[in-house]
Amino acid sequence: MSCWPRPSAVSLRGALTVFACLLIAGCATSEPREDVQLKQATAEELTALLHQRELAIQTMKGLFSAKVRGGIIPIATRVEGTMYYRRPNAMRLRGFTAIGSELFEFVQADNQFTLRLPTMGRVLSGDPADMSEMGKLARPFQLSVWAMRGVLGTGTIRPDETVRLVEDADQYRLDISGATTAGASIIHRRLWFDRHTLLVVKEDRLTEAGDIDATIQYEDFRAVGNSDALSPADGRLLRPFKILLEDGRGQGSVQVTFHELIPNATLKPSELAQG
Repeated sequence: MSCWPRPSAVSLRGALTVFACLLIAGCATSEPREDVQLKQATAEELTALLHQRELAIQTMKGLFSAKVRGGIIPIATRVEGTMYYRRPNAMRLRGFTAIGSELFEFVQADNQFTLRLPTMGRVLSGDPADMSEMGKLARPFQLSVWAMRGVLGTGTIRPDETVRLVEDADQYRLDISGATTAGASIIHRRLWFDRHTLLVVKEDRLTEAGDIDATIQYEDFRAVGNSDALSPADGRLLRPFKILLEDGRGQGSVQVTFHELIPNATLKPSELAQG
């Protein structure tokens, strides 16, 4: 004989009634919301929007962590780092181990870059347009600069470039063409805009042969700085706090997660390793 009390008919009917009410309420609240209307834009409007977002950033500093897979950066697989930037092209990246030991310092200013590698006892320098002096290190640091541009808003369309807009479901794709070293015009970048927000969520860098050189995804957009800055929605300046970069040459990937981004703060010369 069971020791558990047998429920009465009244209590059983009450329980069934409550269950039915909860079920109905759950069905009512689980109805899908109406989709937000997709925004309409022309190629000229998206080009102007990119330029507008670039002008919104005069300086930027941030703290980030990076996870590296496949040896894309041969120094370490996990990096804690700092970033400093001032328009138009002054940038300083520093990387550290989890316990604070310095791994590298990359400084770019005007037409000169310097890479310092304390663990290897090496200092390299040259023209940012030609990083061949860096040898095997040229590729990972070129990819790093590309990834940071999504945060800095420096991927605007140059006067010598042309664009073509393609509708791709709930995204716009902007094909950006420019002249090659041989003088021909080819697509060398593709930007995908989310049509709900008109934020750039993906970028492809292409080689002159038309192959994908790198794919960069931008996620976790958050408001930074003052509320009177620029955004497609409500006047806020939005920047991605998560960047995923996949090397098109199959050498690996890197995930950058920002912990803090501070736009338009006054930077000391020492923060940019100047003076």
